Amino acid sequence: MNRRLGVLISGRGSNLQALVDAIGDRRLDATIAVVISNRADAHGLGHARRAGIEALCLDHREARSRDEHDRSVARELQDRDVGLVCLAGYMRLVGAPLLKAFPDAILNIHPSLLPAFPGIDAPRQALGHGVKVTGVTVHFVTAELDNGPIVIQRTVPVMRDDTPDTLSARILAEEHRAYAEAVATVLDGGWRIEGRRFIVP
Repeated sequence: MNRRLGVLISGRGSNLQALVDAIGDRRLDATIAVVISNRADAHGLGHARRAGIEALCLDHREARSRDEHDRSVARELQDRDVGLVCLAGYMRLVGAPLLKAFPDAILNIHPSLLPAFPGIDAPRQALGHGVKVTGVTVHFVTAELDNGPIVIQRTVPVMRDDTPDTLSARILAEEHRAYAEAVATVLDGGWRIEGRRFIVP
């Protein structure tokens, strides 16, 4: 698979920075071709520029529709020969134009063991449900929120005295490790998807 990554962000960009670090440490054989944010104030744009990576803002509020915005994002990614798209705190649903442009080539990372606790505030949901273990899921993006084939999951124990902040911090640390590993697995190729299952040789 083409090892040129396009990373989509909306905020602080910590998972973007984890990918930058993994590439720099040679744990991930890839190049980040472009970082695109839908928010001009996303701190992750600064991470990208400091690393010498092209960084763009495509403000979704300036588009006439969700599909128009997704087509603009897809066009920028395709113009830079991106092979794999990585959502790294991208706080927008991915629509049909982007999914069609990159079939089985968009990854997302989510702070729970999906299908448990999809959507926002997953650590708070986990605490509210009283689970003993939560974690991280890296999955392919489909039209349904947090529902694509799962590439990697990693567990994070829930401590008796955890708050949403302390649990989120431990989940985030695991996210940083898991995302680079999942991206490497997908880029190495040889895998297939059967139904909902991601299968590697």
